[in-house]
Amino acid sequence: MEMITLRPYQVSDVDVFMEWACDDEVIRSSRLRHYSSKEEALNYLKEEAIPHPWYRAICLDGRPIGFISVRPGSSEGRCRGIISYALGSNYWGRGIATLAVKMVVSRAFQEFPDVERIEGTVDVNNKASQRVLEKAGFLKEGVLRKYLFINGGRTLDVAMYSLLSTDPILH
Repeated sequence: MEMITLRPYQVSDVDVFMEWACDDEVIRSSRLRHYSSKEEALNYLKEEAIPHPWYRAICLDGRPIGFISVRPGSSEGRCRGIISYALGSNYWGRGIATLAVKMVVSRAFQEFPDVERIEGTVDVNNKASQRVLEKAGFLKEGVLRKYLFINGGRTLDVAMYSLLSTDPILH
């Protein structure tokens, strides 16, 4: 049976990071940008992923195949955390992203004691990613129209999902 684990990214992961992060299907269905060189990807890992407070590689049998992160809010928004994730397209439809989200939320609530709510926004056209959050216990709260700029400078309508630390699914 395949083993799903989460761990911090390392500089030595750059080649496998590029395998899934430069996947055209992943770029099309997420807000990730395309890395045109190993140097760009390495800079991203060094400057963004590794110093991030909670950015993890989703690993299948020890090999990174995606990422998941929770960014805690600050100031008056410190009660919120924002979840993001992406998975190489070869691994879609196998329940891996849902399992990773479930693994992360209880840890995030423990590691960030001020966080009472974890929220995620998903492109309204990305039904599979919406299902990931729903299967992990998140509640769809509505649609935010023209909410984000994405690759190519176009705006995106997103569905807003949330999970509260008091939601029964966690207990």
